[in-house]
Amino acid sequence: MFRKTVGALALSLLAVQVQASTEVEWWHAMGGRLGEKVNEIAEKFNASQSDYVVKPVFKGNYTETMTAAIAAFRAKKQPAIVQVFEVGTATMMSAKGAVYPTYELMADTQEPFNSADYLAAVTGYYSTNDGKMLSMPFNSSTPVLYYNKDALAKVGVEPPKTWEEMGSVGRKLLDAGYKCGFTTGWQSWVQLENFSARHDIPFATKNNGFSGLDTELAFNSPLHVKHIAQLAEWQKTGIFSYGGRRSDSAPKFYTGECAMYMNSSASYAGVKSSIQGFEFGVSELPYWKEAISTPKNTIIGGATLWTLKGHTPEEYKGVAKFYTFLSSPEIQADWHQFTGYLPITHAAAELTKQQGFYAENPGTDVAIRQMTSGTPTANSKGLRLGNFVQIRDIINEELENVWAGKATAKDALDNAVKRGNVLLRKFERNNS
Repeated sequence: MFRKTVGALALSLLAVQVQASTEVEWWHAMGGRLGEKVNEIAEKFNASQSDYVVKPVFKGNYTETMTAAIAAFRAKKQPAIVQVFEVGTATMMSAKGAVYPTYELMADTQEPFNSADYLAAVTGYYSTNDGKMLSMPFNSSTPVLYYNKDALAKVGVEPPKTWEEMGSVGRKLLDAGYKCGFTTGWQSWVQLENFSARHDIPFATKNNGFSGLDTELAFNSPLHVKHIAQLAEWQKTGIFSYGGRRSDSAPKFYTGECAMYMNSSASYAGVKSSIQGFEFGVSELPYWKEAISTPKNTIIGGATLWTLKGHTPEEYKGVAKFYTFLSSPEIQADWHQFTGYLPITHAAAELTKQQGFYAENPGTDVAIRQMTSGTPTANSKGLRLGNFVQIRDIINEELENVWAGKATAKDALDNAVKRGNVLLRKFERNNS
């Protein structure tokens, strides 16, 4: 009888302990190995204390996750945390009454927090004009140039730093028997959005949308037109080869068909495991030397964690504690090294360096150098545009007309701006 009583008491105490843990639901878009890593991070946090339990839930791709969160909020069944990709920033900001800004959350819960600890080129995308962080950075990346070391050595050149050099190096590669000089992934992100930031020219008016919903697209400037027209010329000769809207062009680089490839810094692990029979290196994105002497930082892709309203004060304490844990140098350095995403804090980047990761994996620090080489300007801080997913689709359609020889660069960019502005006005009407 005594044993049964003790056993029952132990079980009841355990039940009380379990009930005492406040659950924090986190919806995310990380599948496969990234999803496993997300689960691991949550498990480490849960094991580090006994007051809160973070429950990660995979909800599909970025678009599906954001759509699910919006629908859940309307049904009053929203999670405390949702991962949203960078092009959804304006949509999240305009969701009146739905978002609990990170800077307010951390202050209200009295959780130690200093936005200066984070990389400015990362947080700028998700902050107010006066630098207050609206969401918590999580998986941020930026485009870089991957190159075939063997191919460049064969033609006796270094990785090109400028677009002028891209043309001459591409010609030498063709002359040496290579089918293509370079290809690109995510053409809007790399060749227009980041191109604008790198050259310190606006992608859109009103500080790229940061200063108001009445913004208009501006990526049909003479420099944008010149760049796309040059790519079109190179497309005809093989110096440039278009391979698809997302990362569809990757096999052209993996197989050695194209000697250079522009895509996300987070592609590093995939490139390393997929290349066939050659050594590769990583370099910064090229810039037109005749247009700018010192290029600006690139802008990010990826996603951040947004806190949604409608939960208890205790849940928000758990969210804040989790954000602090997530931002710790150890967790961020491990995430950065495992995934190829940028570390979101200066301390995590320094720890990664001290651990010898950059020395053992040459090129993995290129993205950080490229993002932190100077103070972001209004043109290189990021973009905040409504309906941007659909605007990217328009840009892709118009650029594909250029690559196919169906439209000039000027006509295509003018059309993309005109069509995109219609969507911006729709967003403005719906959110003013």
